[in-house]
Amino acid sequence: MALVHGDILPDGQDEPQHGMAIFSHEQTAGKGQRGKNWVSEKDANIALSILLNPFPLSVPDQFKLSVCIAASTWDLFSKYAGDETRIKWPNDLYWRDRKAGGILIENVIQSRQSGGSWWQWAVIGIGININQTVFDPYLPNPVSLKQITGKNHEPVELAKELCSIIEKNYQALIAGNFETLFNKYLSHLYKKDEKVKLKKGNRVFETTIQGVSETGQLITQHSIEERFEFGEVEWVL
Repeated sequence: MALVHGDILPDGQDEPQHGMAIFSHEQTAGKGQRGKNWVSEKDANIALSILLNPFPLSVPDQFKLSVCIAASTWDLFSKYAGDETRIKWPNDLYWRDRKAGGILIENVIQSRQSGGSWWQWAVIGIGININQTVFDPYLPNPVSLKQITGKNHEPVELAKELCSIIEKNYQALIAGNFETLFNKYLSHLYKKDEKVKLKKGNRVFETTIQGVSETGQLITQHSIEERFEFGEVEWVL
C-alpha cells in the first residue's frame, strides 16, 4: 500500500491504482457520515484516503470490508491509547465516550450487461485525531491521541503504520478470515451489553446493545429484539 501526500500522484502514474493511500496534511471540508464535514487542523491529524479494488469480494460483502477497516483503526489507536479504545457501530473510533476518529467508505458499483452488478472500487476515508487539542465547539465529544497520552505523535508515521495494518488485515479478509476480524470488532464494540438511547424518527428509546450481525445490522434488546440498518437510527449521547 503506497502512501502519497496531497493529491499529487507518483511520477509516471497518471491515474489512481489499487492500494493507493493519499495523506492530506490539512482538511477543511472532509466528508463524514450523514453529510457532516470533517475538519482537520493542518499537520495535526490523520486524514487518509485509500483506493481498493475489492475483488474477490462481491457487493454483499461491503460490511466485511467495513469491519476490516474499523478493526485496523482499533489496532492502531489502541496500541497508543490503551484498551479503553472502542469501535462504535458502524465504524467510528471511540475512546471512553469520546470520538477519536471516523471512517467513511464510498463504493463504486457497476451494472453488468448480463445482469447483476459488480463492486469496482471502494474509496476509504479515514480521519483520526492525533495532535489536535482545540476543536469546533459544535462537536459534542471529540478527543485526540495527544489529549489521551499527553504526548505529540507523528501523524504521517502513524498513517504509514495504519496502512501496513490495513494491508495485513485486508489480505486476511480476502483469504477468508473474516471471522477473526469480526470477533475483534465485536469484542471492542462500544457500549456492548450496556443500555443506551437511540432515536428512530421521532421515537427516542432506551435499549441494550447486544451486538452486530454479520451483515452489519445493529442488534438491540429491550422488550423485544430489534435490528437496525445503518442510517436507520441515531445515537443519543
